[in-house]
Amino acid sequence: MKQGLSLDSLQQFHRNSLIQHLGIEFTELGEGYLIARMPVDHRTHQPFGILHGGASVVLAESLGSVASFLLLENPEKQRAVGLEINANHVRSVKEGWVYGKVTPIHTGRTTHLWDIRITDEENRLVCISRLTIAIIESRD
Repeated sequence: MKQGLSLDSLQQFHRNSLIQHLGIEFTELGEGYLIARMPVDHRTHQPFGILHGGASVVLAESLGSVASFLLLENPEKQRAVGLEINANHVRSVKEGWVYGKVTPIHTGRTTHLWDIRITDEENRLVCISRLTIAIIESRD
């Protein structure tokens, strides 16, 4: 983990963003993985009262983007930006929490490829996603 970074600092960094709006919480950071949870409620439902597939994609891309950010050699001069994401929705969820875990497939100099698995409270697979991140120079 980057010096000075904690789960709390990750939450604070995402204040006033989509992550905060959807209630996503980072819960565990380990060697080679990051876990977050997201509520299944009025913020993340689709009209039929189940988890919206787009909300699962937001959780997946958020996890992968943060994981790539944590690997940047020079975060002042580099950015980790989503290049491509796919998601297969396996099971519906009506309420409670879903948990996403991101693990690396490839972490190169210019691209990162991530596997994100989202499960329900009973650890049943809800969504599986693959995310490609481009590592670019900051234009700031």
